[in-house]
Amino acid sequence: MGEVIKIQKQSGSHIATCQIYEETAGLRPGESAEATGLPLSAVLGPGLIGQIFDGIQRPLPSIKAATGDFIRRGVVANPLDLSMEFEFTPSKQINDTGQGGSIIGSIPETTLVTSNVLVPPRVGPGKIKEINPPGKYPLSTTLATITTAKGDVQVKMHHEWPVRQQRPFRIKLPSTVPLVTGQRIFDTFFPISKGGTGAIPGGFGTGKTVSQHQLAKWSDATVVVYIGCGERGNEMTEVLEEFPELEDPRTGEKLMKRTILIANTSNMPVAAREASVYTGITLAEFYRDQGFDVALMADSTSRWAEALREISGRLEEMPGEQGYPAYLASKVAEFYERAGRVMTLQGDTASISAVGAVSPGGGDFSEPVTQNTLRTVRVFWALSKSLASARHFPAISWLESYSMYTDSLQQWFAENVGSDFGGLREKAMVLLQKEKELQEIVQLVGPDALPESEKITLQAAKMIREDFLQQNAYSEDSYCSLEKQYQMLKAILRFFDRMKEWHDKGVALEEIFKLPVVDEIARLKWRISDFDEKYQFVIGEINTAFS
Repeated sequence: MGEVIKIQKQSGSHIATCQIYEETAGLRPGESAEATGLPLSAVLGPGLIGQIFDGIQRPLPSIKAATGDFIRRGVVANPLDLSMEFEFTPSKQINDTGQGGSIIGSIPETTLVTSNVLVPPRVGPGKIKEINPPGKYPLSTTLATITTAKGDVQVKMHHEWPVRQQRPFRIKLPSTVPLVTGQRIFDTFFPISKGGTGAIPGGFGTGKTVSQHQLAKWSDATVVVYIGCGERGNEMTEVLEEFPELEDPRTGEKLMKRTILIANTSNMPVAAREASVYTGITLAEFYRDQGFDVALMADSTSRWAEALREISGRLEEMPGEQGYPAYLASKVAEFYERAGRVMTLQGDTASISAVGAVSPGGGDFSEPVTQNTLRTVRVFWALSKSLASARHFPAISWLESYSMYTDSLQQWFAENVGSDFGGLREKAMVLLQKEKELQEIVQLVGPDALPESEKITLQAAKMIREDFLQQNAYSEDSYCSLEKQYQMLKAILRFFDRMKEWHDKGVALEEIFKLPVVDEIARLKWRISDFDEKYQFVIGEINTAFS
């Protein structure tokens, strides 16, 4: 299986260069080649959710059942089992108008996702000539016939779409609604919007993969597409074993009932790795077109860029910086530009939020993939080797990271979380930045040289770092609601204000730092069922501790 990527005229004939998605050992001159007549395309329809595909949308569980643990050469499996039956409920009638992007009915794909049957894009407006009544039908069934100016068009439960081509929509909408992730460092300090783009660059061992797992597990998108692009087999194995067992925090159902996994490990052919991100974003666009919010995780785009470099080298193209092709920047931008919050052809509001992990060699953020990604995305979550070494996770550097969505999301947070949410965030960031300056002074002259007021700043910043920003992905604290984040930060900053008041009234700092309420604030993150009760107790303790 392969894809034509170059055609040259040579001595009166044409030479086609093919990018092959499998091992090519054993091919010889004279072998027959069969053209499909189509570009590399994804099959789109109900049955995708809960599946595990490789980079060119071959269903890995089906292939394993047929061939064993390894994919043999020449194996072709339909991404969707066309004999599978689904319950169809029509939403259109005969003589209704139908065109590309129209929804003609619904299908309960899983208990968490009810899919819509779409008229494929590019179908001109016309009248519905026939439509099936409610009932159970195989995936290959023609459900409706639309009469257009160019003739009759049959609409099935599934259709194909070229993966390298963006699916159409009406208009792009502004980013005014956050993608809630349940991770305090992301939601409170560096939020991403629904339809936003973000990057998580970091060196080996800093926690890129775990951060993306957390985003995939807990973000409040309806559908999650996770692309393991060129990752090590053991990391993908962890994803494939863990995700089917995870429970959705909002519904109590299995998280896999709204997740699609694309597993393209580092030992698979490099050409299929290059195609995997396009396959993933096409599946995401299909669910976006049905009106869903989709979260897409690509781990890691550096491995994808390495595949581009290798293919470019084999095509003997002029290399750019560090051997990457000169068109690397446009390829990266082309991928992330397919994200966004849009009005679909049907008129619904939907989104794709795309987050890519970047693996710069030696943690060097100045290398081409990281730099070209940062020029495109609007959220930068920088992973720090020093924080990871200090066992501070997630190891997101609050001094290097940024979000360009903060201002556009401020009104949403004020209306839905707390009117002072933005003020608390800014106050906490000032304390963390001030702590960095004070630490430099401490290294020069020692902590005793600091005035008492600055020691209060250091204590408050330490509480923000340890009691708020640290979040264990493998504990009960793995997910934290926005309301809980707001109240935790409010408690810490209220204690900071009280510390300054008590110090001004003559209380020794040693006595303040030893108050039992300091430990109570630290334990707030571990309170799940009785958090509200404990929060009120802590606020009361802060208010009465001086007396």
